[in-house]
Amino acid sequence: MLLLVALVLALFLLPWVAGRYPVYLAIQILILAVFSVGFNLLFGYSGLLSFGQAGFFAIGAYGCAKILLAVPNLLLGLAGGVAAAGIAAVVLGILSVRHTRIYFSMLTLAFGMMIFSIAWKWRDFTGGDDGLVGIPRAPLEIPGVLSIDVSAMGHYYYVVLVLSLLAIAAMYRLVHSPLGLTLQAIRDSETRAEFAGVPVRKYRLIAFIIAGLYAGLAGALLTPLENTVTPPVAHWSTSAEPVMATLLGGVHSFAGPIVGAFLFFMIKDIIVRYTEYWLIWFGVIVVALVIGFPGGIMSIFAKRRLPWRPARPTPQPEPDNPAAPQRHDRISED
Repeated sequence: MLLLVALVLALFLLPWVAGRYPVYLAIQILILAVFSVGFNLLFGYSGLLSFGQAGFFAIGAYGCAKILLAVPNLLLGLAGGVAAAGIAAVVLGILSVRHTRIYFSMLTLAFGMMIFSIAWKWRDFTGGDDGLVGIPRAPLEIPGVLSIDVSAMGHYYYVVLVLSLLAIAAMYRLVHSPLGLTLQAIRDSETRAEFAGVPVRKYRLIAFIIAGLYAGLAGALLTPLENTVTPPVAHWSTSAEPVMATLLGGVHSFAGPIVGAFLFFMIKDIIVRYTEYWLIWFGVIVVALVIGFPGGIMSIFAKRRLPWRPARPTPQPEPDNPAAPQRHDRISED
């Protein structure tokens, strides 16, 4: 808890001690962290590998962009982008959760590339290959209540930071709630969950919608940062980013996608300084890390006790109670 508080405090102090580029990089990491946390609800907690999350990411980005170009209100733009991604997740989720395993993955990939094609071809709405440009970083405004200017990079950083922390905290609460435990039960044994009376398809649809909302939030946060949106945000390569971040950090650890998002951008930022063929070297490093740490980087902390944490006492077997009924013994003898 102390480490977590120190990390959050350091994030809030970052614009005061760092330059413009580290702040920009931190915003990118936070956006990918939100994107990856939502994806891992499907992959790590529900057992569904989606290759189409970039579609919802793009819908959130384009939805936010269209609203900001019409009404310069950041809060309205973010809400509209998330709502548009949620509606798309409901429609496509109903069609996708009918299948599992590789069929689910291929279906989500097809839907994601369909959205990419729409973004590329629908020039009147999306701008085609030119995209939407000149998107303002509008003030965060509630009419009659407050209005905050976030045109400066440092000011917008705090908007992204607060929303990201709230989204991550909400996801942490969700995965430890009965809903999250039910999704894990479905992941571990779909058949047993069905026999226990769990509507498996309904819960998978809920997880799909939530993951779509998180992808839409990440896309909506990216739009004011870049002031432009282009079709590549809907490409399958964008869907691969949360997959790689989750694999790097750890699938079965809540903090895994967040740590993976940090590693993803740090490795990429270092490699591009030395070569334009960064994808080759990035792939080699990712493969080496995945082979060396099959459970992700966070598996190191799960297997090894940290030096400042006391060891947990080993539970001792309880002594036999002579007053307890010996029914089990009689059954064994029979």
